[in-house]
Amino acid sequence: MTPPSTRSYDDDLRLAHVIADQVDGHTMSRFKAIDLHVESKPDSTPVSDADRAAEEIIRAGLGRARGRDAIVGEEYGESGHGSRRWIVDPIDGTKNFVRGVPVWATLIALADGDEVVVGLVSAPALGRRWWAAKGTGAWTGKSLAAASRLHVSAVSRWEDASLAYSSLTGWEERGRLDPFLDLMRGAWRTRGYGDFWSYMLVAEGAVDAAAEPELELYDMAALVPIVTEAGGRFTSLDGAHGPWGGNAVATNGLLHDEVLGRLG
Repeated sequence: MTPPSTRSYDDDLRLAHVIADQVDGHTMSRFKAIDLHVESKPDSTPVSDADRAAEEIIRAGLGRARGRDAIVGEEYGESGHGSRRWIVDPIDGTKNFVRGVPVWATLIALADGDEVVVGLVSAPALGRRWWAAKGTGAWTGKSLAAASRLHVSAVSRWEDASLAYSSLTGWEERGRLDPFLDLMRGAWRTRGYGDFWSYMLVAEGAVDAAAEPELELYDMAALVPIVTEAGGRFTSLDGAHGPWGGNAVATNGLLHDEVLGRLG
């Protein structure tokens, strides 16, 4: 089934695919490379030469094609001005990447004002890619012309729900472990898929909810339109729509208010 035109953001989505193809070639060439160079950033998180080179590829592509747009990236910060901002994470899941775990992805998003209107997640080591543009649904597949539409689940009772998360440590560090454990205990099933993958599973309807207590804008932006265009909801723990609140709850929509309530 071929997805419909992405209307006014069609060219932006196609550009994101072209850039992701270029980045995938580079990151896969560095995945499990014996000469991969890894160091610690000031916040003690790891960064590799692959992260930096991947963001450079993204910025170069956007600079050529969208020179008037601003860019926000994990490794090189914010550049440019204007209402249109590309928000990118060159490798989401760097800890997995440097250890040889294939759960990592390049995240590319476009925000037009305060709304994220394009999102693409490319996980080449998993052989998967997901994307969405405003008003045209969420999709997964090899290309724009060969894709399957995504739909969230229809689970409506928390005791029947599957919950995805990244770790318990973050909830403990922020004094919110007890309500999160209560949320877990009430669910049918819990698994720590982690990072972008939890949210793509929500969009696919494979799990029903995902939550994390602290995230950066570039961790979330690309995920939002994919989840929402698949029929779900994506908010902060305070219920604010989108990736702007510093943390995330994504659900199939039917369970969202209950999850927010259980998390306090």
